Amino acid sequence: MTDPVRWGVLGAANFAREHMAPAIHAAKGAKLAALATTSAEKAAGFQAFQPDLRIHNSYEALLADPEIDAVYIPLPNHIHVEWALKALDAGKHVLCEKPLAMSAPEFDAVIAKRDATGLLAAEAYMIVHHPQWQKAKELYESGAIGKLVLVDGVFTYDNRDPGNIRNKPETGGGSLPDIGVYTFGSARFVTGEEPQAAQALIRRENDVDVFAHVTADFPGFRYSSITSMRMFPRQYMAFHGEEGVITLTCPFNANVFGAAELTLEQGGMVVATHRWPGVNHYVNQVENFGRSIREGAAYPCPLEFSKGTQAMIDMVLAAE
Repeated sequence: MTDPVRWGVLGAANFAREHMAPAIHAAKGAKLAALATTSAEKAAGFQAFQPDLRIHNSYEALLADPEIDAVYIPLPNHIHVEWALKALDAGKHVLCEKPLAMSAPEFDAVIAKRDATGLLAAEAYMIVHHPQWQKAKELYESGAIGKLVLVDGVFTYDNRDPGNIRNKPETGGGSLPDIGVYTFGSARFVTGEEPQAAQALIRRENDVDVFAHVTADFPGFRYSSITSMRMFPRQYMAFHGEEGVITLTCPFNANVFGAAELTLEQGGMVVATHRWPGVNHYVNQVENFGRSIREGAAYPCPLEFSKGTQAMIDMVLAAE
């Protein structure tokens, strides 16, 4: 039997406690083994479902733990690269929250370290591990909607907490780094195309983008999206071709915002609906990560893909 990948978590972030740590705990071939935090109260939230979790009082101590194979990094955006590099130097595989870096060139150091060490390093871009996105890509590539004309999407939520890292420029806040990665990256994932030019209407508060209407020209289609941290929660993505439309009504937060559902509409009033109740893309992500480490399977979301999404964010910000 293959030994499970033993995971450590750098920091007791709420998202880690609510989503990723439980996913590691539930995933096949994985063991949630350690957490780095100085807060006994925060640690208790993790120990509630993993009682034998080892607690380290510093990130460095966790990275020095010989019983840890891989680390998950849910730290503020602006220090992702720093700790990803430290983890790789410590001989640990790395799964880092998105965005891994604040600009596309910053990915290069992590890519180089990944290659030099032979370890797996990836951005935690979970949606490509969900079967709804694999189905969307399969349908698009099969020609189910004919020639693609327009990709459009929306991802919004309301977060006005001034203390939240998403509302602070010094921690890499803003709707584009936080959720633009999903609207941008999903279009790139399905189509395999990269933007040639972009236009943006952006509204800022405290030097952080809280609303962004982005349009872009891809080689084969037009793109349009809205991201916001000041609107009622809404999300969808649609791929509109000459012969049909693929629509995902809960593309990014399956089982939280709603149920994962994909609809294919074609001529003659033909409609096919696909649903995936209960599929957890965080668990899928951890299991795919483990298969890449233990079996050498290709990882569905390499750093080069994530760098491409960041390059689109950079392009949009430059067009502001």
